[in-house]
Amino acid sequence: MTQTSTATRTGWWPLVAACTGAFMLLVDVTIVMVALPDIIDDLHMSFTGTQWLLDGYALALAALLLAAGSFADHAGQRKVYLWALIVFALASLACGLAPSGGVLLAARVVQGAGGAAMMATTLALVSATYHGRQRGIAFGVWGGVSGAAAAVAPVLGGLLTEHLHWRAIFLVNLPISLGAVWLTLRTVEESRRPGKGRLDWAGMVTFTVAAGALTYGLIEVGQHGWTSARTLVPLAAAAVALAVFGVIETRGDHPMLDLRLFANRSFSGIMTGAMLLVPAAFACLAFTSLWLQQDLRLGPVMAGLALSPMALASLVTSVAAARFLPGLSPRAAIGGGLLLIGAGAFLQGTLDADSSWTALVPGLIVTGVGVGLSIPSLSSAAMSYAPQHRAGMAAGTVNTLRQLGYALGVAVFGILYQDGLAPYAALDDVYRASAVTGLAAGLLVLATVRPARAA
Repeated sequence: MTQTSTATRTGWWPLVAACTGAFMLLVDVTIVMVALPDIIDDLHMSFTGTQWLLDGYALALAALLLAAGSFADHAGQRKVYLWALIVFALASLACGLAPSGGVLLAARVVQGAGGAAMMATTLALVSATYHGRQRGIAFGVWGGVSGAAAAVAPVLGGLLTEHLHWRAIFLVNLPISLGAVWLTLRTVEESRRPGKGRLDWAGMVTFTVAAGALTYGLIEVGQHGWTSARTLVPLAAAAVALAVFGVIETRGDHPMLDLRLFANRSFSGIMTGAMLLVPAAFACLAFTSLWLQQDLRLGPVMAGLALSPMALASLVTSVAAARFLPGLSPRAAIGGGLLLIGAGAFLQGTLDADSSWTALVPGLIVTGVGVGLSIPSLSSAAMSYAPQHRAGMAAGTVNTLRQLGYALGVAVFGILYQDGLAPYAALDDVYRASAVTGLAAGLLVLATVRPARAA
């Protein structure tokens, strides 16, 4: 049975199977935010543990995404996707039943590993199943589902936490995963791309060590300062691991990441924008959720609703831009979007002791417009500035850097949030740092990305 006839026979069900996994793994990036206060109280977690609850998942996604994609090329996209769903479900069960913070953190890392394999295979399965006009529609639906995940996550997390328990935000993944497994077995054909070379284990290990050590060192700064051995040792280890990773990827025959791609000025600009966009727009939301619930005493549902204007503005903007601005260049979409994200963060960084949640709304909307303009263009822009045979690597690198940017953003902004100021003042500092990040990234993209080449 050919892949083309598979699409004819099963219709859009393979797309549903792939989108179900993508939706679930992307929801789990941020669904935890509104449940943080309840988790902290129930499991007696420290502020550092809270940061790792967010970063462990994102780091596993970032560290394993490229390697998972390479492995799936050999073992089969469908097989890897099915195993990833099972790993994700079991890890979600462990999260939901975790008796302590340590167990929860470990399960989140395993959950992120399963999520990395899911993210690496869903688009590949869609691409292998659909062709021509159907493929364009399928990619559009996949992108819309990804955007919907960001919109739904805070509210869904609030509803489950407030009306059931924080453990429900993880346990809800079990029936969804089982449904995705059943649908995949019934409707999705196997797909593999042989001849892609050996798996780059050395690159994967050194990249993981570099990303993990850097994040650990930055998180430890908040408690122990910049001169502590608990900060300096992991930061030094990160520098060494990153240097070794560079040597391995430069000299290897089958690199996980071909560093020669970054010789293209436009490609480097896109990648830098991708890495800085996520901390500028999203990393600050975890601390906003703490302020909303611990200081303003909002419930989880209300806290989720208070954060939703950004996601809703992003959805509306992405749909409107696709319909009315189809020829918008990557330079304009990503650079302009980042400038709007920076402006939105600046508007949010004006809180005082009398501020309510409504003070965030204008800035959230402006940020959401920027997100809706920029994120849909990232993967296609990266692929357009890379050689054809490296297009898949370019798209995977974008997602890797986005997750790494989120993990590093949570670590860095956590230093600002626990600096002893009043919570609203500390949150102002976080948003000002987000504003600087977004504005600098936007200007960098506008300065480096060639305007003539469309995504």
